[in-house]
Amino acid sequence: MNIGKLLDEIVVKKGNEECLIFEDKIFKYQDILEETNKYANFFKSIGVEKGKKVGIFLQNSPEYIFSYFAIFKMGATGVPIDHRLKVNEICTLLNHSQSEYLITYNFKDFNADEIKKNVPSIKEIILIDERVQNTLFIGESENFSSFFPTTDIDENSISLIIYTSGTTGIPKGVIWTYKNLESPIESFRYFNLFKGGETTLCCIPFSHNGGIIYPILMILGVKLVLMRMYQPLLLLKNLLNWKVDFLFIVPTMLIGILNLKEIDEFLLPDLKWAAVFGAPSSPDILEKFSKVAPNAKLFSGYGLTESSAPNFLHPLDKIKLDSVGMPVPWIEVKIIDEEGKEVKKGEVGELIMKGWPITPGYYNQPDITKEVIKDGWLYTGDIGRFDEDGYLYIVGRKKEMIKVGGLYVFAPEIEGVIYKHPKVKEVAVIGVPDELRGESVKAIIVPKEDGITENEIKKFCRQYLASYKVPTIVEFRKELPKTGIGKIKKESLK
Repeated sequence: MNIGKLLDEIVVKKGNEECLIFEDKIFKYQDILEETNKYANFFKSIGVEKGKKVGIFLQNSPEYIFSYFAIFKMGATGVPIDHRLKVNEICTLLNHSQSEYLITYNFKDFNADEIKKNVPSIKEIILIDERVQNTLFIGESENFSSFFPTTDIDENSISLIIYTSGTTGIPKGVIWTYKNLESPIESFRYFNLFKGGETTLCCIPFSHNGGIIYPILMILGVKLVLMRMYQPLLLLKNLLNWKVDFLFIVPTMLIGILNLKEIDEFLLPDLKWAAVFGAPSSPDILEKFSKVAPNAKLFSGYGLTESSAPNFLHPLDKIKLDSVGMPVPWIEVKIIDEEGKEVKKGEVGELIMKGWPITPGYYNQPDITKEVIKDGWLYTGDIGRFDEDGYLYIVGRKKEMIKVGGLYVFAPEIEGVIYKHPKVKEVAVIGVPDELRGESVKAIIVPKEDGITENEIKKFCRQYLASYKVPTIVEFRKELPKTGIGKIKKESLK
């Protein structure tokens, strides 16, 4: 995908139309192009060129978009970094990716000298908000030309190194080529989810593959309402005020919205569809949100960073709430058993995928790449099944299988039941060692209110679950650990 070419084309068609809304600022397509070109010329002046790696440690902002577009227009490589990380974690990813430049802001504990000392490859640090000693200031880009030539881009060169959440060692750096940038857009097009002229909203961090999609949609004619970060009440207000047509979020974000005390005050008649990605979503949660957005088509989708997600979506005229949808035709999909043999429809096994959207691998991690990608097939680690209509149902992850006395239990099923309880705000289910049964089911719950008891949860679960699936341990907490995109970090609960 040639971002520079797409940006030039949209400016010819809609140069004076509004395309980006951020807090109190409104940008037109012409503004986006001019700022992008100034950034590109500035980056070029300090040595950025094709193949050079540029780290980005920012919250969502127009400056993030200009940086992305300038990097892509030059054929360089972006290295987006979760804005919640600490300095030592930032340095780890910069070292691993061999980044030579860092675009950031003067955040708490920021120390340019410390970063340069711990990351020998870093040549320049560029701040977007102020001038600090031993850094460059992005405001200097105003002195550069607003014209930058559009060049040919090698679609097999690296556009991004996207680091997935990790709990031990170095997180995996998923490689996206310039061709991979096309995958999510082509998926949306295949299912007729946008045509141009709509309004969407982004509260997903741009450091996540789900966030990266939004700026690309913008230069394809979709107006973007951008939030610095996820704030459930502000999200609802923005959806209403800007008459947003569609959005996609992760389940915990949707749950956060539904848990707002002000939720009954909102009605979103303009929302046409909303998709949930990142984890299996309970149909009950989607049904609850339908009361807020009565005219919206609500569904779950599926894909991994490694597969340039999304790869599974729903035809809007045939949605199955408990499914994550159907695959796009250019992805080959199989469900296999433990011996690697393809299972019949309806049977459960590991989902594997093959096709051009699959990542070439993990940056500078050949051993991990060989474990996950075999003969071109991406082994997702997700357990699922297909129905007779070709819809995929995710049962859980391999790591989420809990073996109770020889019987397999899948955490998402139990979580879906517990979410039905009116006093439950959030829940995570994990397996814990059990001398007698091998593993026991443990539910960690964030309650909406005081007074909920362990026995109450167990009794509730017995109404919907076989006895061996009912949690034997129930723990209550004030909050659950989450990743930068808001997914629950179950590894931190064990």
